[in-house]
Amino acid sequence: MFDPSTLTYNDQGLIPAIAQAEDGEILMMAWMNAAAVEKTLQTGRVTYWSRSRQAFWIKGETSGNVQELLDFRLDCDRDCLLMIVRQTGPACHTNRRSCFYTAVRDGHETELMKPL
Repeated sequence: MFDPSTLTYNDQGLIPAIAQAEDGEILMMAWMNAAAVEKTLQTGRVTYWSRSRQAFWIKGETSGNVQELLDFRLDCDRDCLLMIVRQTGPACHTNRRSCFYTAVRDGHETELMKPL
């Protein structure tokens, strides 16, 4: 049985978690604590830890933009998570599919996608 305490957390007890869509697109990065990891694995609904609110954040709970967990992966150092998810609606709070919508090209910022 997987034990979340075997992961390497930072000084605040958090671990970075990357959400990736089924098609391979990176959607977002947020933080999890051990309890959020457990909740995610138990429910299949991706649950993060909100540093600003100091509370659990179940993705899509208020917006409807749910992340359904398809696969849960650990990196080789056990200090970063990759979650393959089925994303309903935009992943970003700016109403974009991905939080990574800005590129720096030739020294200039370029917006890659508009809000949905």
